[in-house]
Amino acid sequence: MASTYLSRTNSSAVTAERKLFTISFWVKRCATGVQHALCSAGNGGGSEEFSIRFNTSDQIDCFHYTGSFVGRLVTNRKFRDTNAWYHIYFLYDSANGTAGDRMQLYINGVRETSFATNINPTQNDLLPWNVDERHQIGSNSWGNSGNGSSHLDGCMSHFYNVAGSNIAVTQFGSTDAITGEWKINTSPTISSYGTNGFLVLKDGNTATDQSPNSNNFTVGGTLTKTEDNPSNVFATIN
Repeated sequence: MASTYLSRTNSSAVTAERKLFTISFWVKRCATGVQHALCSAGNGGGSEEFSIRFNTSDQIDCFHYTGSFVGRLVTNRKFRDTNAWYHIYFLYDSANGTAGDRMQLYINGVRETSFATNINPTQNDLLPWNVDERHQIGSNSWGNSGNGSSHLDGCMSHFYNVAGSNIAVTQFGSTDAITGEWKINTSPTISSYGTNGFLVLKDGNTATDQSPNSNNFTVGGTLTKTEDNPSNVFATIN
């Protein structure tokens, strides 16, 4: 996906889904030391942005930006393993009365608690996600050209956006009793995806929404199917 991305502009905005949603996906990097946008949404002019990305220091950076950062998590940990599939789980719940629980980030089933930057959003903050603006997977969404920047150089799989619901991280994976490794659950229990929720990149390279919503994405570039996936990791030559 080095120059490939998925793009979709929702037809409606749902306030409740901007305050509460669950994002879950698997990613494998092919390069380090470069900024890779994993998912993003914004108004195209850069005045308001939401993104989950690897920054140039290989930290995971999740933020809401409106001229300044009004919510942000930047990990102390650096993610430089180009042979591993990382499971990234992000829960946004701005109505939560506990400020530190409004943005939650889990990597491979374990909640991140050590951050280089930790800015809690205000209660009931509304993100530009699940709104009638451009959403992109694998690139920034706020470039005026529409194709963004910071394209992911790597692979992605099983991208879930569950709008308006808190789905536990244990629905998307579990710890192997023998190896202790976090492994994928390909059939999580999700009763509703909400209005703007979706599931793409499941079992192949399709941008067709496999939730009941038919919130299909458009492909920019060329998606290439790979046999390397979270259930069957291939060795990578450095």
